[in-house]
Amino acid sequence: QVQLVESGGGLVQAGESLRLSCAASGMIFSINSMGWYRQTPGKQRELVAHITSSGTPNYADFVKGRFSISRDNAKNTVYLQMNSLKPEDTAVYFCNADLYTTRRIRGDYWGQGTQVTVSS
Repeated sequence: QVQLVESGGGLVQAGESLRLSCAASGMIFSINSMGWYRQTPGKQRELVAHITSSGTPNYADFVKGRFSISRDNAKNTVYLQMNSLKPEDTAVYFCNADLYTTRRIRGDYWGQGTQVTVSS
């Protein structure tokens, strides 16, 4: 089995920063891309940032210049540094990994989500 565990969410004021972490563990052979998504009630889950196995990032327009994604391949961990947070960034943030298990089966895995709340 594979588990993705997020941490680092919380309540902050507008303009402050948070750093999210997501560690993947279990029967992992290799990880392709990793990413962060977010969801608010009544809305579809949306991509925030994505990073390839070689470290190439991609960002949604609404976070460009404020958020930064990175990964530590040795630790199977992806990070999301969120700066200049806005109230509209309030959401549940989910970690995602596209990976191969030790049985060489490719799959898309999700964490349980971590709440980020930004007050004005």
